[in-house]
Amino acid sequence: MFGFSDGNAGASLNAADPGDFRKIYDGAMQMLYRVSYRIVNDEEAAEDIVHDSLIKMTEKDLVFPSLSDAKYWLIRVVKNASLNYVKRKGRERKAYEKALYEDHRKQDSGETELLKEETRRQAKEALNKLPENLRMVLILREYAELNYKEIGRVLGITEGNVKVRVFRAREQLSKLIGEDDVYMP
Repeated sequence: MFGFSDGNAGASLNAADPGDFRKIYDGAMQMLYRVSYRIVNDEEAAEDIVHDSLIKMTEKDLVFPSLSDAKYWLIRVVKNASLNYVKRKGRERKAYEKALYEDHRKQDSGETELLKEETRRQAKEALNKLPENLRMVLILREYAELNYKEIGRVLGITEGNVKVRVFRAREQLSKLIGEDDVYMP
């Protein structure tokens, strides 16, 4: 009984049941938000996407064998909804984001804050330049804090393939940013 456990061994969770919904919500909400936010870069949109996904889960009256299964299903739904949102927003989102970053740079917040913001901006820009398959493994690894096995399960690929993609993604980020050590803010 060691390893990844969600405390619901043998007890299925019905998404339409208020008690079970609360368990799923409490166990997954923050992680789902972080995943969506890193894809869409918009707090309100990320919240809406996660809430819509939770509503979809209850409307479909889904029953999951465990909390882990509910999380994996929700991660897939949130990931796809977030990617669709980004596609819809396209250039409008990029123009809005650019204006938002320029406003932050004009604020007199000290040299340290300016350097931190520049680092965040570079990391986000570099992350957005990665191919989707590499970008998704990094988002799930760094922001959802999933392990390689869990990422493989979410994306439907092998654990070995996840490791290769994470390595390649970090390698490409390093080239894009021009630094040896790549840490995501």
